[in-house]
Amino acid sequence: MKLSTTAAIITGGASGLGEATARHFAAQGAKVTILDRDAERGAKVAEEIGGYFAQTDVTDETSVQAGVDLAVEKMGTITATVNCAGIAYGIKTVSRDGPHPLDSFQRTLDINLVGSFNVARLAAVVMAKNEPEPDGARGVIINTASVAAFDGQKGQVAYAASKGGVVAMALPMARDLASSGIRVMTIAPGIFKTPMLAGLPEDVQAQLAADVPNPARLGEPSEYAALAGFITESGYLNGEVIRIDGALRMR
Repeated sequence: MKLSTTAAIITGGASGLGEATARHFAAQGAKVTILDRDAERGAKVAEEIGGYFAQTDVTDETSVQAGVDLAVEKMGTITATVNCAGIAYGIKTVSRDGPHPLDSFQRTLDINLVGSFNVARLAAVVMAKNEPEPDGARGVIINTASVAAFDGQKGQVAYAASKGGVVAMALPMARDLASSGIRVMTIAPGIFKTPMLAGLPEDVQAQLAADVPNPARLGEPSEYAALAGFITESGYLNGEVIRIDGALRMR
């Protein structure tokens, strides 16, 4: 697969890692459809990159199917899916306010884990109908986990559980879709300059950056995007999780 001939849907493409990926793919000649809840920002990014936009709730089957249908209508097919939509809460299992609210735990799993699976399964139906390339390739799915799946911190029980589930999906989903020529990969980012971190004080961001062994800085969304592009074009990468974190191991 080449980015120049890729037709991609990217969830969470209105901001952060998803936006960077949408811009990178489009710059390399790919057709891109952004799926995001933020209608204003999503439409703006899509217009700027010459792509398409569908307001989408990744946890809702009807909403995702409508987004997939629009992508096929506009691009002709789907050959790459990048799941970047996600949320994070900072809540301990038990705090001074009482037990972790169950609804926020469930919402985190619904968006980060169930949402990724929901988009992947519906996109895979389209990919499986593509004419295979000479090596049998019909498409690639890239899910986004986090180093929290391995090194979850205090207050990350919901987030770490959701991203751990994303990690666990990689191999069985790759095996499920192997006969259809669809690869499945997962990226586990470390600490990146995303809207999730933008609201933190500068000194906190500086401390986070200092904890990264090398290079001692926060990751750039463009670096995630470049890795997603590399995975798309590297046909022998399948069923694996790649950490992109500057060798950070959270303690």
